[in-house]
Amino acid sequence: MIIGDLSARLADARGRLIIELSRAVTDWGGQVPDDPGVAELAVLLDDAAANLHDITASTRAELAGAVGHLRAADRLGGLLPAVTLWHLHQALRRAATLPGAQEPTAAVELA
Repeated sequence: MIIGDLSARLADARGRLIIELSRAVTDWGGQVPDDPGVAELAVLLDDAAANLHDITASTRAELAGAVGHLRAADRLGGLLPAVTLWHLHQALRRAATLPGAQEPTAAVELA
């Protein structure tokens, strides 16, 4: 039952990261629907970044990086859950550590 336990932990971690990413998108001005998908979060964060005019080039680059990680996670879907989680975590780190964003609270442990 090791695979079942790992799958459950990965699903829980994915859920926590989606919640945190939704908060980050909201912090940047996006309107997040109930139960958003990864692709939706990528579009919302990209739109929020496009509408911000008084941010630095490095902040814009971090947001673009976050969007890139979200799109990579969406492309992977459920094929490689651990790799998908890595991309989601990288997106959260980039989007939630920028000025004015809330500190991420989701800790992802795969062990």
